[in-house]
Amino acid sequence: MPKKPAEDALDRQIIRTVEIAKPENVQQLVDQVQALSSKSKQEILNRIMHLQQEEKIRLKPPQTPTPEKFRSYLRSNHAVWYWITMTLTLATTLIVFVVPEDDFPLVYARYALGIVYILWLPGYAFIKALFPQTLPFARALAHSLGTTEKNLDTIERVALSLGMSIALVPIIGLLLNYTPWGIRLTPIVLSLTAFTIIFATAAIVREHQIGIKQDADMAK
Repeated sequence: MPKKPAEDALDRQIIRTVEIAKPENVQQLVDQVQALSSKSKQEILNRIMHLQQEEKIRLKPPQTPTPEKFRSYLRSNHAVWYWITMTLTLATTLIVFVVPEDDFPLVYARYALGIVYILWLPGYAFIKALFPQTLPFARALAHSLGTTEKNLDTIERVALSLGMSIALVPIIGLLLNYTPWGIRLTPIVLSLTAFTIIFATAAIVREHQIGIKQDADMAK
């Protein structure tokens, strides 16, 4: 079915806006086109989706607004990483104290969770608290390479989380050496659990606050 003249003109306006204004996502493009057109947001959005299906333009999908209440944020998809981190941390802590070292085959679950617990979780929680959203160098590199920030951010977080965990675990052990508890299994496990929970919680709080601020800035 041939396009109507009005749709064809709107398509040209959308493509021209993408080329000149370079919006970062669909919401920005809708707002920019509506400022230059008398069309409704729904009409513009429909044509944008159509153009994306035809691969004439490429944009990020519109982001869901950040829940204003922290409790609602914890129940949203934004907090999935937090609950996975907490579950793995608490599950590892429990299995270390419940499953004996000679209890086969359950001891293999203890080994598997222990590896994630030591090599991933402390560093990931620490990096997430420092950079709740996209890492700044991942953002800069993505713009220079012309690729997506999400893919580079994931790669950077994996590398930094592993490296930071390898650095943090010995430091925590060294600090415990100067305490009455010493370097033993129970103090080490409880210290790593507390460290991970504290920094993961700090990260989810910061992430929520930044999301609220970004939504407010976009609404202006």
